[in-house]
Amino acid sequence: MDTEKSDHKDEKSPLLASSQDFEKGRDAAPDEGGADGTFKYKVGMILSCVGCMVGTGNIWRFPRIAANNSGEDGALQFLIAWIIFLFMWSIPMLVIEYAVGRYIKKSPVEVYKQLLGPRNMWCGGWILIVDLGITCYYSVVLGWCFYYSIYTMANPLPTDEANSTAIFDSFTKESYWPLLTHGVATMLSGLAVLWGVKSIELVNSVIVPVFLVLILTTFIWSMTLEYASDGIKYLFTPDWNVMSNPQMWIDAASQNAWDTGAGMGLFVAYAGYMTASNGIVRFSFLIPACNNIVSLICGMTTFATVFAVQKQKGDTETNIVDLLKNSGEANTGLTFIWVPILYSTMDFGRVLAAMFFLALSFAGLSSMVANVELITKTLLDFGVNRKLSVLFVSLIVFGFGCISATNMGFLVNQDFVWGFALIISGTIFQYLVIRYGSTVFRATLINEYSIRDWYLPRLWEWIVKYVAPVEAFILLLWFTVNEIFEHPNDWYNVISEESLMTCVVQWLGVMLILNIINVFYVFCYLPRKMPYENLDLGDKQHNGELLNGKEEVATKPDMYVDVADFEETKH
Repeated sequence: MDTEKSDHKDEKSPLLASSQDFEKGRDAAPDEGGADGTFKYKVGMILSCVGCMVGTGNIWRFPRIAANNSGEDGALQFLIAWIIFLFMWSIPMLVIEYAVGRYIKKSPVEVYKQLLGPRNMWCGGWILIVDLGITCYYSVVLGWCFYYSIYTMANPLPTDEANSTAIFDSFTKESYWPLLTHGVATMLSGLAVLWGVKSIELVNSVIVPVFLVLILTTFIWSMTLEYASDGIKYLFTPDWNVMSNPQMWIDAASQNAWDTGAGMGLFVAYAGYMTASNGIVRFSFLIPACNNIVSLICGMTTFATVFAVQKQKGDTETNIVDLLKNSGEANTGLTFIWVPILYSTMDFGRVLAAMFFLALSFAGLSSMVANVELITKTLLDFGVNRKLSVLFVSLIVFGFGCISATNMGFLVNQDFVWGFALIISGTIFQYLVIRYGSTVFRATLINEYSIRDWYLPRLWEWIVKYVAPVEAFILLLWFTVNEIFEHPNDWYNVISEESLMTCVVQWLGVMLILNIINVFYVFCYLPRKMPYENLDLGDKQHNGELLNGKEEVATKPDMYVDVADFEETKH
């Protein structure tokens, strides 16, 4: 049995480990504790993972995406597609992230290098760039939350859609406040990761419970409003004609990935602070499910508020639906326009509104911390110390985010391009499992490694190997064909906010740059770096017992990796 596994391993993965390495799950894994430590408390670990998912994506993004994909009769068709992708896309991808993060305890770039060889490092680079692209505009939206937490405390709340829209537009389009708040968001997230897992765990343990309590309070209050039931009824009523629109399926998939963080690599970073006793299969199922419940609660709150306020004014359902779809550019202002109106109907509304946006700020910050930690961890893997890494990442995020802070159209474009790119990121994680060997991956990195976790069945392999790749292919093909035929005069417009060509150009540009860097690293940098001048790499035995008479080289992962790199380069 061991011989068969070893042969399979050599065939499937360029990582030619020793007989001591990667042979038997937990016993052969890298340092169980991890170089950067582990979560100290289980509650802190769970809240950190929840905070990684729950954030502005639940409050700001989900309601507007649901509204954009609603029909004349309702939005249930979007919810159905969204839930399907939770189980058939997001959860299987999160299992991969948790598994490789906990096992390798490195960033995605290093994960692909160790499991598939240095020629595949560009795959980890893609995941990193997608995370960076999202982080740069996410920080801007988080800054909006900070601003509204102060504004709603110091000023009267708007009572109608026109006044609330004017406030939002004045802030986002006619002032430079977004630059300042974006800077504050970037600085706070940098400080939160400055001390590694200790500060990450502490920050999330404080802010996540506060956010969840206030979200639940807001939801309960919104359900008491007159005509709130009409909004709930609309949200859960289907319009089956919309099911034939490929954009709805694409939005459902990308929103679920955005909601849960699937494909962003965030849990590769956080899982590096976990041990074998932390049940990653349980986490991969339960935390995303809870996150989607939070999103649904936020959607119900928003729809109930809009219908309640507008029906009290005698507005028709058709006009209300139009308002849901047109609250700010690309519907970006839906939450920021309607939540203040909701609180204007309450006693002590200004205080409650300020608390709500402060809590939303906390939740957004918890997600932002995970984004920054992933990029920081990548620099750490390349030998940069944490303080310099955090400073560099913060400057990059602030610099690129300034464009989104001052140009709403660019923010919409980045949300469209990199939110959709999570589908590609998911396929890259699938590639990792398929290339490594799905059966070996499931056994070695998950079932044999874990202590008292749920058993991961073979069904997961089928989804990752067959179902999910087909989903991605159909979505990408369907989106391409639909864009060409539905927008014959605009799909090729590179500067359009939401077009096929703007996605293709940015994606291909990033992939080209990453592959050029990868080629340079493999064929130029690695040969120069070789520290083993006295070794004949041709004498390396793939069973790892002996490397030119120096057994210790074959059994030390940090020394071994370079040798494996040179072995692949040589061929």
